[in-house]
Amino acid sequence: MAFFARDVHEPYADGMHALSNPPLSHATLRPEEWGPGRPALGSDLQVDVAIVGAGYTGMWTAYYLLQRDPSLRVALLEAQVVGFGASGRNGGWCSALLPMGLDAVAAQSSRSQAVRLQTVMHETVAEVGRVVQAEGIDCHFAHGGYLSLARSDIQMQRERAHVQHLQSYGFTDDDYRTLSKEEALQRCAASNVVGGAFTPHCAAIHPARLARGLARTIERMGATIYEHTPVVEISPRTVRTHLGTVQADVVVRATEAFTPSLAGLGREVAPVYSLMIATEPLPDEFWQATGLGQRATFNDGRHMIVYGQRTADNRFAFGGRGAWYHWGSAIKPSYDRNSRVHSLIHDTLREMFPAIGDAAITHRWGGPVGAARDWWCHANFDRTSGLASAGGYVGDGVGTTNLSGRTLADLITNTPSELATLPWVGHRSRKWEPEPLRFLGINTMAYLPIGADRHEERHGTASKWREAIMNRLLGH
Repeated sequence: MAFFARDVHEPYADGMHALSNPPLSHATLRPEEWGPGRPALGSDLQVDVAIVGAGYTGMWTAYYLLQRDPSLRVALLEAQVVGFGASGRNGGWCSALLPMGLDAVAAQSSRSQAVRLQTVMHETVAEVGRVVQAEGIDCHFAHGGYLSLARSDIQMQRERAHVQHLQSYGFTDDDYRTLSKEEALQRCAASNVVGGAFTPHCAAIHPARLARGLARTIERMGATIYEHTPVVEISPRTVRTHLGTVQADVVVRATEAFTPSLAGLGREVAPVYSLMIATEPLPDEFWQATGLGQRATFNDGRHMIVYGQRTADNRFAFGGRGAWYHWGSAIKPSYDRNSRVHSLIHDTLREMFPAIGDAAITHRWGGPVGAARDWWCHANFDRTSGLASAGGYVGDGVGTTNLSGRTLADLITNTPSELATLPWVGHRSRKWEPEPLRFLGINTMAYLPIGADRHEERHGTASKWREAIMNRLLGH
């Protein structure tokens, strides 16, 4: 029996943000959590470190830089407002996931280096939890782990194979383990569950609370954030905007999916859209039946990426891929809403949890994440030019940005550390192909998972040629 039978649309608050279609995490901030608006750059500026982008990457970098050297003059230049991009609208998974597989990392370095990078990512989840507690950032941090549900025998085969593969690198059940049907249902009573896999290395968060809390923290530490200051060009020790030029010993590019808007960087990453919905708060009896008592983040074993969490105010926040890549890496507010994809996401949520019935979908939103050509993320610094950058998270950035910030801080301040020698440091992805090849290639990649899932539903067997292509593209 469904718990709900109504359909309303919760209005968005006006005047608090620059988003035409605000995500749940922005719309649920109280006015005092938004805080006062920050001014735009008013004239030319000279600083020690200029950071382009006031998302997680830029703010974590500022945080750890100022921890290492409180005397640094650090300025962040943000085209919109703090947390405008993926940092304010993501699915709220602070995970240990990396966009490139362990095999890809091992092929570039070694198996031991791949293990070292993954282990540091495990530790990063706890590091985020430590910082938000120490700094008083109430971002609803819940270290409940990540649950991947298997809802068919083929999905369960993949879950077993994936866990076995991770354990072949030396990880144990304490890091990754399979779940029986009963164990999986105890954690999350979705439909048709036959088993699953679980890792404790993930926490659920409120994205915008983390972003705004980080902003207040780094400002207390001495950083200055300039909002509504679009950067048009980055060059060695210089950042050019229409409102003034910033000279700095170090320039950090932390622009992720918006990188193609900068002069000369149109093929550096591709903006791939990910869309989300949120339900109204659901009653206690629903959650007593459904589980997710520890607020584990969850998905299932289909090829098309879906992702969800139970929010602190008892909603489902649920998202997925499948939206079209737009010609020339274009990014527009209108692309954040795609009625076809939002409907598919809603249908998927109802299929997984039929008891939500006609529960209202109060928020629909989306936006781009940054994908490098080889699906690698990176953290780089060239001391000769003073140019640093980090990104390419492909949607796995909540935790990875923290590691980026710590790594860039060590590289920039020349602090000897284990982080500075991790195998993603210094990685250079080749550029994306020019159009029309980029348009055709990315949209073909986007539809391979859909075809693979349809094949499995119809035939009960894996689409081996599609899986082979996807694994090759993703480095698995």
